[in-house]
Amino acid sequence: MIRILSVLGLFAALLFGTVATQAVTPTKAYADGCYTWGRTLSEGASGEDVRQLQIRVAGYPAYGGHIAADGAFGPATKAAVQRFQSAYGLGADGIAGSATFSKIYALQDDDCTPIHFTYAELDDGCGGSGWDGGPLSAAATKANALQTMWQLEAMRHALGDQPLTVTSGFRSIPCNNSVGGASNSQHLYGRSADLVGVHSLCTLAKQARYHGFGGIFGPGYPGHDDHTHVDIRTSNSWSAPNCGI
Repeated sequence: MIRILSVLGLFAALLFGTVATQAVTPTKAYADGCYTWGRTLSEGASGEDVRQLQIRVAGYPAYGGHIAADGAFGPATKAAVQRFQSAYGLGADGIAGSATFSKIYALQDDDCTPIHFTYAELDDGCGGSGWDGGPLSAAATKANALQTMWQLEAMRHALGDQPLTVTSGFRSIPCNNSVGGASNSQHLYGRSADLVGVHSLCTLAKQARYHGFGGIFGPGYPGHDDHTHVDIRTSNSWSAPNCGI
């Protein structure tokens, strides 16, 4: 009888230990096929993981601001992380930890694009022609398009998660010439998107000012009465006279 009780006691201890271990071991979130952060990031950190974070919070610089994807976690990045956290109901401490990364993972697809936008949408100039044919390498152009999409995702969320439709994204030089685009158009670099949506064009133009878009052209600007153009240049050039911009 003593031996039986000892065995039962050992079994109970092992079972309890297993349950306790399962209860306290956190489940780490991973972004399958995309980027996974391996450490908590805060002001003063630097590295590729910071740069990847900056791309995803580039749409939260506040009115007229811009976030540099330079891999250095400074005050502007901290403030952008805080705005991102507030936008999604997280504790807004400006420190990117598991809760912040889990929200980013939930917002992105396996190719690192935000869930509401695709590379195909941003490469629709003249029917879509890949990422070559512009002034930059295909890789650099595609990287610009990725940041453009994350800024669009932030803008979309601020507008109540209502759809934004991209009518023109990246254009090769021949494509840009064929549609009469400016010789220095941001479309050539993968940095821009022409938008329509359920909101008015003026609403789009006004909201874009809060999400890091340096170029904003809308109704009243020549050739922009049927769409709102946004781009991620880092010096502000805004004109939508019919919208008071």
